[in-house]
Amino acid sequence: MYPALQKELEIYEKRTPKSRDAHHRASERVPIGVGSNYRYYPPYPLFVRDGKGSRVHDIDGNEYIDHNLTYGALFAGHCHPAVMKAVEKRLGIGTLFGMPHGMELELAELICERFPVEMVRFGNSGSEVTMHALRLARAVTGRSKIIKMEGGYHGGHDAVSVSVKPKEGQFGDPEHPTPVISSAGVLRGTSDATLVAPFNNLLAVQRLFEENPDQVAAIIVEPIMMNIAFCMPDEGYLQGLAALATKYGALFIMDEVKTGGKLAYGGACEYFKVKPDILCLGKSIGGGFPLAAFAASRKVMDVIAKQKMFHAGTYNTNPVVMAAGIATFREVLTRDAFKHVGELNKALVDGYQEIIKKVGLIAYADGAGSNGALMFYPHRVRNYRDWYHVDEDIWTHYWFAMTNRGILAQPYWWDEQWTISVQHTTKDIEQHLHVFAEIAPALAAAQEERMAVGQLENHVS
Repeated sequence: MYPALQKELEIYEKRTPKSRDAHHRASERVPIGVGSNYRYYPPYPLFVRDGKGSRVHDIDGNEYIDHNLTYGALFAGHCHPAVMKAVEKRLGIGTLFGMPHGMELELAELICERFPVEMVRFGNSGSEVTMHALRLARAVTGRSKIIKMEGGYHGGHDAVSVSVKPKEGQFGDPEHPTPVISSAGVLRGTSDATLVAPFNNLLAVQRLFEENPDQVAAIIVEPIMMNIAFCMPDEGYLQGLAALATKYGALFIMDEVKTGGKLAYGGACEYFKVKPDILCLGKSIGGGFPLAAFAASRKVMDVIAKQKMFHAGTYNTNPVVMAAGIATFREVLTRDAFKHVGELNKALVDGYQEIIKKVGLIAYADGAGSNGALMFYPHRVRNYRDWYHVDEDIWTHYWFAMTNRGILAQPYWWDEQWTISVQHTTKDIEQHLHVFAEIAPALAAAQEERMAVGQLENHVS
């Protein structure tokens, strides 16, 4: 903690007393006062009153340009008119049947037209569909082990709760990471079935296949790692993973929960020109409603069609969410929308880079589609070990300083990224950059002071 950061925290507390009180009350009945552990941050999280378009208000009445957008689930923005209209129409017809109603086919066809898949099953969250995708891979291959990337997040289920945020001293050889269980309560033995490789390292993945012959069912990966802010794949990396999976008889699962509805019209499949064996979609495809899907070829999905593998869920394909999803695919996730958002994102990344250079900040901005991030690191992050050394205090200073000036630059935590919605405007981006330009000199000064102190301490020692 240093004076400039302490000052921003004090301003935050003065601006948001109702959030502080609401969090205190909520903590009496809800663990740490929030519905998901990620939503808590010290001294307390903002409590939101309402959202419309590109903006939200907290319960103290403060307005923010919102680039949190529910951890990237709102490419549509808040209360998109087309989505709201579709949902309102369904509410008077029926909200839950537990029986087929025809909208499943309608939405499945929209997904198959856009992505290189032939059949689709639906769920309610990204965690659900990655869990079922792994079960699907095991059912098809008859194998048990999976390979995931160090620092990768694919939901909260046991199989992927390994090496999500391992600490230095735990994670072992950078070329051959030690699997580290990420939570108390994860099933014993999970780390034996979940193998871990560094992102952007094909040789490490090949080594795991060779060390575990005929045992690996699948590789699962985010095409852009967004659990370490924003980490792009090296050229040819995703294609290399697909080729390794094929060579060793495994399936290649692409977790497009974050990219599928925000990177490009056809997601990462189109953007990187790669075809996975199993595709996972979620977050933005529901337009603000809990919708997710896993999809594959008819051959892969045959184990479900023949009822060799079980997949179920009471709320799967409920009509309200299906209506939201259909409206989102038809009227929100359009090529024109991706062009508009892509232009805004480029302006934001370029603006950040210009300001960074002007004030001498040791940092960089990167982005693609509707996502991007400011990274307090001297060069491009390529994997979890790079990201691990990002300056957390400078990032915290950045986040609270932006928030205090009406910009939710991204969700709290330095492993997250901003999202731009179809309802953001050029004016929103200009305001975002204006605020960053205002605070950047203080960030650069704090960074310089911290480096000087660090150099002095090293010299003395």
